[in-house]
Amino acid sequence: MIKIYRVYIIFALILPTLLNSQQLPQFTQYMFNTIAINPAYAGVKGKMNISFLNRNQWVGVNGAPVTQTLAVHSGIPGSKVGVGLSLIHDKLGYENNTFIYADFSYTIDFERDYKLSFGIKAGMNKYGLENELLTDPDAVGDQYLDNIFNSWKPNVGLGLFYRNEEWFLGVSSPRLFEFKNNSGIEYLSIERVSYYINGGYLLEFNPQLYFKPTFLVKFTNGAPPSVDLTANFLFNDKFWTGLSYRLGDALGGYISLQATDNMKFGYAYEFVTSDISPYTSGSHEMFISYEFNFPRPKCKCKHLE
Repeated sequence: MIKIYRVYIIFALILPTLLNSQQLPQFTQYMFNTIAINPAYAGVKGKMNISFLNRNQWVGVNGAPVTQTLAVHSGIPGSKVGVGLSLIHDKLGYENNTFIYADFSYTIDFERDYKLSFGIKAGMNKYGLENELLTDPDAVGDQYLDNIFNSWKPNVGLGLFYRNEEWFLGVSSPRLFEFKNNSGIEYLSIERVSYYINGGYLLEFNPQLYFKPTFLVKFTNGAPPSVDLTANFLFNDKFWTGLSYRLGDALGGYISLQATDNMKFGYAYEFVTSDISPYTSGSHEMFISYEFNFPRPKCKCKHLE
């Protein structure tokens, strides 16, 4: 039994909210992964875009979160509609969360290049435990493990995305329904509803240098708010770099290179400032995206990168 549960000891002592509240993962490079939290972002740049992100959080801690996201979205030619598909897999210790969602957006144009997109996200998510734990002789008959619901559950999300050629503001909730993952009383695992507000503003210092401050605020039922603040710089339309701070949790930085006209790579590192800092060397995040030359001409929207 000690072998089975030692993965959770640090989390039980330092981060008890993780143990009873299943939340969507967090990202340092959230500005390049907006589709994961806001369906109204689908097709916002017109062209088809495919992106993949891998995050290893709290390196050095056994059972620390490991997350992968894969997303594709695009505008529909001759319309104001955008569509997308996103897949998220999040592993924490012996726990696994998988999310598969389709995204749909519709954009309304206003004067002075203002645009408002409405989005809906619909799909399934599954919470489960590793077979290594479920088949361990010490775990057979455990009351909590016997009550885990290893099944797919439907869910929906909504979002708004308002912007012009200089700034943007998004409001979203990628999952609107809460589900219990087990029927325990002392230990109740619940998939919590989260609400997001994100925004940014692009400032041009000169044609070769832009500055874009961005923010992301996350509200989750039963958990403290999470606030990310990031200072982003764009050099020669090719190289993004920035510093980020998640209040009370982490300080980080990232670099992103436009390797070709279509392909972009990114890497981020976070130094943990919370109570778990003595146990970890930090968090690492890798990102890659490819933007096709269709279906519509690329918008002039550096602030949406």
